[in-house]
Amino acid sequence: MKSFAAAIALIAPVQAGLRFGCSSLTIQRIDPVVEPGQNPSAHVHHIVGGNAFNATMQGDVGARGTCTTCEMSEDFSNYWTAVLYFKHPTNGSYHRVPVINNAALAAGTTGGMTIYYTQYDFTTDNLRNQYITAFPPGFRMTVGSPTTSTLDQAKGHIGLRYNCLTTTINRGPEMVDFPDRPCPGGIFAVHHFPACWDGKNLDSPDHQSHMFNTIKYDGFTSAPACPASHPVRMPQLTYETVWDTTKFNSMWPTGTPNPFVWSFQGSSGYGTHADYMFGWKGDSLQRAMNKSECFYDGCGSITKQAMSTANKCTVKDFVGENTEGWLTSLPGMAM
Repeated sequence: MKSFAAAIALIAPVQAGLRFGCSSLTIQRIDPVVEPGQNPSAHVHHIVGGNAFNATMQGDVGARGTCTTCEMSEDFSNYWTAVLYFKHPTNGSYHRVPVINNAALAAGTTGGMTIYYTQYDFTTDNLRNQYITAFPPGFRMTVGSPTTSTLDQAKGHIGLRYNCLTTTINRGPEMVDFPDRPCPGGIFAVHHFPACWDGKNLDSPDHQSHMFNTIKYDGFTSAPACPASHPVRMPQLTYETVWDTTKFNSMWPTGTPNPFVWSFQGSSGYGTHADYMFGWKGDSLQRAMNKSECFYDGCGSITKQAMSTANKCTVKDFVGENTEGWLTSLPGMAM
């Protein structure tokens, strides 16, 4: 099932899991999962979620957060990816690509991401046969890697894909690499995380080994049974981000290679990756996962907020460097 299934889900009957928007919180070089305590981190990230975000995050994030850019007001988690930049084909300068909000989100959502927590797939939650355990306080994980450099390696990262948008509903096929032509509606990036936990570790040295991915196909497919090594079935977490590349289409000469790069440099989209820091308040996520035949908002099990309130949530600029306008080098990447 390809990602156009997600677009169909916006207009077709669906009844399993959560789908909500989180406006952008900050864009800066901080990564408390991969580079805890380091300020700045190696490359720029686009972060959404709660205001407990900082360079060092331990313990119960949900207990410390006081506001969130997410529509679900009990979700103080942080979700982040690398940032997309346009590299000028002539002079080699860089410009950050803005983020625009996805389709069918709450009014007022500003940029940000679309977040999914699904129990099984879009049509059923399968709760009669499979209990879903919410992430515990202190949990974190990553998916993908900026060091991925070959097509075969990228194909192995199931669920990390791109779409060349005509519109936010008309997404077209999923691709392993960046589109090779200008996209009328921007570049759509999706990150699907694994759903099987070892039941012991809140993190692991590579931030991935405590989780296991049983999904063999891209898109919103149901995860097969978890192995004995990672027996605990958790929500299937997914991020969607719409990068508004349209303002740069006229600067992309016909027949030339893709001019977009992630903030960690590279010349392909193979290194796409994402980080997750759990921060739901109390048992709020578990309540939502326990709800049967329910989609979008937990059927009243979770408190929502107006995006006008969510958009007031901020964090300070920890790094104090310029990431806007035309830059001679990517932040942190100067030779």
